[in-house]
Amino acid sequence: MDQAEAKHLFEPTGDFQCLHEFIPAARGKLSDHIWGYLVGATETETTLRRNRLALDSLALRPRVCVDVSKIDVTTTLFGQKLRMPVMLAPVGSLESFHPGGAATAGRAASAFGVPIMVSSVTHPGLEEAAAAAPGPKIFQLYVRGDNAWMDDIVKRAVDAGYDAFAITVDTAAYSRRERDIAGRFVKPWRAVATGQSYQAGFTWDNVKHFKDKHAIPLILKGIATGEDAALCCEHGVDGVYVSNHGGRQLDHGRGSMDVLPEVTAAVRGRAKVIVDGSICRGTDIVKAIALGADAVAMGRMYCYALAADGDSGVHKMLELLEHELGVAMALAGARSLNELHPGYVFRDAPQVAQPHAHSAFPLLQTTPEYHG
Repeated sequence: MDQAEAKHLFEPTGDFQCLHEFIPAARGKLSDHIWGYLVGATETETTLRRNRLALDSLALRPRVCVDVSKIDVTTTLFGQKLRMPVMLAPVGSLESFHPGGAATAGRAASAFGVPIMVSSVTHPGLEEAAAAAPGPKIFQLYVRGDNAWMDDIVKRAVDAGYDAFAITVDTAAYSRRERDIAGRFVKPWRAVATGQSYQAGFTWDNVKHFKDKHAIPLILKGIATGEDAALCCEHGVDGVYVSNHGGRQLDHGRGSMDVLPEVTAAVRGRAKVIVDGSICRGTDIVKAIALGADAVAMGRMYCYALAADGDSGVHKMLELLEHELGVAMALAGARSLNELHPGYVFRDAPQVAQPHAHSAFPLLQTTPEYHG
C-alpha cells in the first residue's frame, strides 16, 4: 500500500465506514434466536470473554524512523496467494444469516482474495459452495462416519477444487449453549445430526489414516495446547488451527492468543499455524502474526457483515479490515508481515475494557443487546 492508495483508503465510501457499523445493521435483520446463536457461547461464556481479554492484554511496541511508504499485507497459504492473512472461519448454518449462506460468503471472499473455510454443517453443500467461490477455499468436516465415510468426503472436496481439508477436533461432545437452551432454540443442523459417536471416537489413528491415504493438506481445528500441536506435527498435519470454537465448546478455557505462543513454540515451523478467537480488528491481526501465526480466521465478524448486506457487506468488511491492518503495520514500523516478530508485542498490558463479544468496538451502544 503506497501513499496514494493510503489516501484513497482514508476516504471511506458507502454505507459502512467503520467495522462496528455492521453489528447493529445485522441485529436489525436477525431474530432473537439467531442473534443469540451468533453472539453466544457455552455455559458461563468465560472462554468467549477470555478470547477478547487475551487480545486486549497484548500491547504493541512500535518502531519508528522506518520507511513505511509501501506496506505489503499479502501472504501465501497452502500454495495460494492471499490478499491479507485472513480467512473466513467455518460457521454452521450460515444460511440463518443470509439465504445464500456459504455461497454468498464464499463469493465475497474469492472476489476480495482470501479463503473461506466452508463448514460441513452449512448450506449450500460442499460442491455448490465451491462453485460459488473460485478463489482459495478449504473444506471443514465434523466427523459423522468411519474412515471410509470420511474418505468419500475428502474425495468430493478434492474433486470440487478445495485447497485444503480441515477436521474439527474440539467437539467430542455437544456443548451446553445456555442462550440457545434458555430460549428453547434448536439449531437446524443439530436437530438432524447423527453419528456424534464417530466424532467422540476420533483419534490420532484416524489422523494417520488420513495422511496415509490423501495428498490434500490436512488442518486440525481446535488445538489448544503445545502438546497437541507437537502431536499434529509428528503425524504430518499441515495446518495447526488454534481455536476454542469461539468459546462455544469447553467453558473456562484459555483465550486463543494465550495459547498461540506455546503452539508456535511446539510447531517450530513444521506446519502452518492459524488462530481464531474474537479477532476482529487490524491490530488483532498484527498481534497474531507477530506471535507466530501464519493467518487468522474470523467468524462472528463476517457473519455480521453477511447478515447486514450479503456479499457486498462481507467484501466491504474485508476492505475496512485491510485498511486497518495496513495502518497498524505502518504505525508499528513493519513493512511486511515477515518483519513482524514477538518483539513488536508487550504481554500483560493493563486491561482497559471489560471483555465481551463486542468490547473491541467501544463506539457501540453499551446496552445488553450489543454487549453480548
